[in-house]
Amino acid sequence: MTKKYLLISWLILFPFYGSGSGSGQNDSSHIRVDVVLVQLNVAVTDGKGNYISGLGPEDFSVIEDKIPEKIATFEEGNEPPRNLIDLRLPTGQSQAHHIGKTLAPNGSMPAADPAKAPALWSAGTNVFILFDTSNYMYRGFVFAQDSIADFVRSLEGVSKIAFYSYSRDLSRAAALTSDRSQVLRGVRNTVAGDDAALYNCLLLTVKDAAQLKGKKAIVVFSNGPDNASLVPPEDVAELAQSTGTIIYMISTQQAEAEPVSTAVFERMSKATGGRAYFAKDWRDEKRAFTSIRDDLAHLYTLSYYPTPNPNRGWRTITVKLVGKDLQKYHVRTRDGYRLLQQPQLAVQALSSSESNSASQ
Repeated sequence: MTKKYLLISWLILFPFYGSGSGSGQNDSSHIRVDVVLVQLNVAVTDGKGNYISGLGPEDFSVIEDKIPEKIATFEEGNEPPRNLIDLRLPTGQSQAHHIGKTLAPNGSMPAADPAKAPALWSAGTNVFILFDTSNYMYRGFVFAQDSIADFVRSLEGVSKIAFYSYSRDLSRAAALTSDRSQVLRGVRNTVAGDDAALYNCLLLTVKDAAQLKGKKAIVVFSNGPDNASLVPPEDVAELAQSTGTIIYMISTQQAEAEPVSTAVFERMSKATGGRAYFAKDWRDEKRAFTSIRDDLAHLYTLSYYPTPNPNRGWRTITVKLVGKDLQKYHVRTRDGYRLLQQPQLAVQALSSSESNSASQ
């Protein structure tokens, strides 16, 4: 089962490899190659935790595997993203030129075609809420529903919201939508149930979020440890890192009393650029949701086309602020991503795994 989830991760991360569509599929003399656009969501705070606004792309330095990168797009908060690279430049002057191109047999690159460049994402964040409805939630169920409902109503500048719940299985109670009332109905219709398979269900939620452009975040409300998953939390964290999905964890004292879960929640959220909260009561729950809402509203979103790099595995990302006046501030973002090496094998294995699951 763990191998199955890893294969799912590979497929999600790298849908851009392989043959092109249309006539290109029937022409064996050309190979279509799409280069990944790496997106980073960056929070900048001072020593007291206050957000620093008003920074520009020139204030950030992005390094991947010790290689300096050029920022391609930049966005602050809910402002529209800005394109910082001219896609019409001659071949060889920008990594952006590899987008949607076909390579001749000798590997040469044709002139860039701006019409085939990916469109910039719209401002705002797509938020997935994942609610623990396992048997751990019996005591605080109604209070948790109230906190989540208030959070949904308070989200401004968010493009769309999805509401999922989990116990042993994942329930997509409200698909990604801009209709807040539909999401609220999903919240109110949840009922407490079975054992908790948090990491299984969180992996599937990351898979859904991975298909989206722009900022995307998952807000998890958990009341206890995972006692039913087959996939390890490390795989979930790596998939979220590699797809640019932020994970925020809100948990209660019951989960905090379990040291393993506490450590996992903190590591997972930190690895993706998010934060973990441990609430003592419903008031703390509301404060945690408010903090997440503020965090989403103050994120800088940077993206870049990676400079050619022989590393086909895990790539480390470092984001720093440029200039002495900015060194006193703190930067929070994900610390890397992983490349896929054999996508076709992953596709075949995934299809086989899904067929086996359906027949059981």
